[in-house]
Amino acid sequence: MERTTLDLWVGLFVVAGLAAVLVLAMKVGNLSTFNMSESYILQADFDNIGGLKARAPVKSAGVVVGRVTAITFDNATYRARVSMVIDKRYKFPKDTFGKILTAGLLGEQYLGLDPGGDEVMLKGGDKIAKTQSAVVLESLISSFMYNKAAEGDANAKKP
Repeated sequence: MERTTLDLWVGLFVVAGLAAVLVLAMKVGNLSTFNMSESYILQADFDNIGGLKARAPVKSAGVVVGRVTAITFDNATYRARVSMVIDKRYKFPKDTFGKILTAGLLGEQYLGLDPGGDEVMLKGGDKIAKTQSAVVLESLISSFMYNKAAEGDANAKKP
């Protein structure tokens, strides 16, 4: 009888540990914030999405208002099409500006929505017309190096 009680307590401890690991994994994977409330779908086209991934948050004024659901390539425009699901509680004007931002210096990328002043609101299936692509660190470094090299050539040609 004593051995059975010990086995029961060990089993309960193992189950509690597995549950804790599962909760931690869901927190890290942003799966715990999955919302089953009513929502609507918006789309936006970007020249460069950087490291944006599906399930990335969509934020406005720092508040998570939705999630990125899919990222596809449009063969007609040669741009990345980002589909997102927005909670029905949040309404955005037609002239909302969408941009890909980075949380911190090297953090995860998310989609930021800056509402405009239009009185007409976006509906399900609409496309955000105004977008700003992600800032790619490699592009910034290469343009800086190119400008410095061109500056050096110009200084070398001066008598």
